[in-house]
Amino acid sequence: MEFAEEHEKWLKKHLRASKGEHKSRLQRGHGHGERLFLKQVWWPMMGSFDHLHPEYEVVDWRGNPFYIDLVWQRGATRFAFEIKGYGPHVQNTDRIRYRRELNRETFLQVLGYRVVSIPYDELEEKPQLIASLLQSLLAPYLVTHTQEQNMTRLERELLHYAFRSNKNIRPADVMKEFHINRRTAVKYLKRLCDVGKLRPVVSGKGIRIVSYELIRSAFNPFL
Repeated sequence: MEFAEEHEKWLKKHLRASKGEHKSRLQRGHGHGERLFLKQVWWPMMGSFDHLHPEYEVVDWRGNPFYIDLVWQRGATRFAFEIKGYGPHVQNTDRIRYRRELNRETFLQVLGYRVVSIPYDELEEKPQLIASLLQSLLAPYLVTHTQEQNMTRLERELLHYAFRSNKNIRPADVMKEFHINRRTAVKYLKRLCDVGKLRPVVSGKGIRIVSYELIRSAFNPFL
């Protein structure tokens, strides 16, 4: 399905499940920056909004609620994504707000969140850079939760490598990365094709396999 349709369904689901201040925050707080991040980075990378929560409510050390732009929670793994604009963080009139924000980030770390700050300007100008960084950051957690529990260690590491590379991989790449011979590299690449994690890419004439492409939806542990 298209991003717009899935995003609307996802947001409406969270609106129906919320009430009070949380619902109000969802209605007015899920703004352009968050939508841009989801459209330009999250959706192309994950293909799903499963386990992702907008305007996630957390109670701080004083007992006061505050809201995180986006939280991805999968089992014990918790990431807090904050879309950061430039202006408010450099003006003297907002120094107290800035201090509180930094304290909240530290508190989230105490609670077990991995806090990721997304610069809004970079999101507008170079979303591919943010996507590349997040792929490297999230790949180990996605591999850990992959539904293929019977994969070997080398197969999991090969999937991690394919996800991190963000390009088609050749047997020669695998040989160099894992210090194995060509026969072993091809064997494991074919095994990952057999379980639907990779697909072969053939030459222009369709005669021979030249590389292997990661099937993004298959790497997504929620599908």
